[in-house]
Amino acid sequence: MTPSPTALLQARNITKRFGDAEVLRGVDLVVAPRELVFLIGPSGSGKSTLLRCCNLLERPTSGSVRFEDIDLLAKGVDLNKVRQRLGMVFQHFNLYPHLTALGNVTLALRKALRFSRLEADRLGLETLDRVGLRDKANALPAELSGGQQQRVAIARTLALKPSIILMDEPTSALDPELVESVLQVVRALREDGMTMVIASHEMRFARDAADRVLFMDKGTVVEEGTATDIFNNPRHERTQRFLSQVVR
Repeated sequence: MTPSPTALLQARNITKRFGDAEVLRGVDLVVAPRELVFLIGPSGSGKSTLLRCCNLLERPTSGSVRFEDIDLLAKGVDLNKVRQRLGMVFQHFNLYPHLTALGNVTLALRKALRFSRLEADRLGLETLDRVGLRDKANALPAELSGGQQQRVAIARTLALKPSIILMDEPTSALDPELVESVLQVVRALREDGMTMVIASHEMRFARDAADRVLFMDKGTVVEEGTATDIFNNPRHERTQRFLSQVVR
């Protein structure tokens, strides 16, 4: 399939097998600049694996992945450099427990981008302020709530100034009362024009915020459309059945 000249990220005909298990079966994901795309579906449908294939944390068994017109599967591609622009936020934060919030945010700035400590700290504090945590700059992860830890993880990604952020179930490890603080950050990023792909079970948020929604089941995209299309008028019986169970 011919690459789209306007797309920021293009994953085409992605398959992924783990042994005999086929987790993804010919999935397409094309994301335009400034678009907010939600991946929804039951656990085990392939959402997280698709995101991991998009930045090659998992290498697709077959298919193609292009980002900013770079073929990520081509020989010699510097994936570490690519991932500075293709950000990833994980379900379980993945913060270094011995580093402060500021230390976690600035580590890649200093080690990968070779910023001075002074410049890294300046940018790190600006980014923590962006997620509402400047006052927690010197706190260790163990001293932060789950929601605060996830916001630090988002700040760590934002500090590298990515052109797109992939978020893998960013609220699923949080207590319900902490979810809203993370969603507020995502809303602000959307208003700022950040391109995002989010795998999530937050159906109300997806319905309110998404430009486009992909419903996945058993390793395939069953249905794709605007949030209004998917939530108000789903065409596929499997989509209808899923939403009837999870949307109240």
